[in-house]
Amino acid sequence: MKLTFCGASREVTGSCYVLETATKKMVIDCGLFQGQRIAEQQNFEDFPFDPASIDVLFITHAHLDHCGRIPKLVRDGFRGRIIATKPTARLAQLILEDSVDILEHEARRHQHEPIFSLEDFEQTVTQFEETSYRTPITLDSDTTVEFFDAGHILGSSSIRITAEGKSIVFSGDLGNCPAPILNSTDMIGEADYIVMESTYGGRTHEDKKTRTLLLQSAIYEIATMKGVLMIPAFAMERTQELLFELNNLTNNKDIPPVPIFLDSPLAIKATEVFRDSIEYFNLETQEIIRKGDDIFQFPNLHNTLTPQESKKIHDIPAPKIIIAGSGMAQGGRIVHHIEDYISFFANQYLIVGFQVNGSLGRRLLEGKKEISVNGKPFPVKAKVRAIGAYSAHADQNALLKWVGGFNQKQLRKIFITHGEEEQAEILAGNIRQVVQADVSIPELFSSVDL
Repeated sequence: MKLTFCGASREVTGSCYVLETATKKMVIDCGLFQGQRIAEQQNFEDFPFDPASIDVLFITHAHLDHCGRIPKLVRDGFRGRIIATKPTARLAQLILEDSVDILEHEARRHQHEPIFSLEDFEQTVTQFEETSYRTPITLDSDTTVEFFDAGHILGSSSIRITAEGKSIVFSGDLGNCPAPILNSTDMIGEADYIVMESTYGGRTHEDKKTRTLLLQSAIYEIATMKGVLMIPAFAMERTQELLFELNNLTNNKDIPPVPIFLDSPLAIKATEVFRDSIEYFNLETQEIIRKGDDIFQFPNLHNTLTPQESKKIHDIPAPKIIIAGSGMAQGGRIVHHIEDYISFFANQYLIVGFQVNGSLGRRLLEGKKEISVNGKPFPVKAKVRAIGAYSAHADQNALLKWVGGFNQKQLRKIFITHGEEEQAEILAGNIRQVVQADVSIPELFSSVDL
């Protein structure tokens, strides 16, 4: 069994791993590299393997840094199976279709060909197959695969592959549990090897109760100052968690009645996938829905699907709340709202998710006093805040708990990936104190025989 690290090694984006056995060649995730641009130069390079030789691709979840290069893989010759949970398959197809126009626009702006076309996306859709949690998939007499609930976003998975008498678990992105909507992360228990994310390997999140108070505080402040609260939110999970939270706050009259705009076509469509996937929700949320509460719709919430509706938000007097993509401000409608509102003291920019190094969101998080948007300078006068507890990623404590749940006598080696180098190093050091297995942080394109 041979494992090659083709992305997310000593960085957060571009997840992609190749696992070869005597009978199968498999890829786990095929994500975009993301930084200052949604399409970094790395995405245009040839894969370090022959896409036509791959038998099957497994997708842990539907974020671009895990699924964004699948149509390129298909364009380059991959015609094998693409296997994911039902929600992941549906959400991935939404986000990939949405990214076609974004990538084409960026390609024109930078005078190069897009990474993939609409035709590549349409071929990709035909190759998807759906699976369920904890249902073994038999690839051949020697190879079985099982998906487990990662608790990160709807349908997110950790994946265990067993072949040649050994098993390896790919964590995917692990969730920040307990989450308001989803079930908690599965404790898998049995594995010889683990490929493990480390996004927040050196950090701990605020208490869940604290995040609600911080959100309330931001809303009361902009209501008092007649300002605008901008929330750059990822279309999947973060947006739905915010809607769930705002629904509760509205129902309980814990926030003033200000208009709230969900200004993201992708998030609006993704929310419909959530509505059709109630069986993936935790029992508490299912019970709330059974009692008649539409957790994603409440008074003062307005879905602005079309560009014309989005532009009209500017004409609505403050105070108001705008939830818009993209989550790292690398594109999407949030960029236009930043241009309109970031230079006014009464306004706030509330970060509720990870901001990759080099992104506009990261520069705002780091406290830059002036930013450039579409080539124009803007002074940053709005208050910039961040609530780590809204992250969908497990923090250091949760990561250590998850890896500690494996059979320590069986576990042989842990590979730390999907984290900036400092975060990966901190997590690796902490894991070495609690497990006996070897722990390493692989280099990009390195291979190891298991």
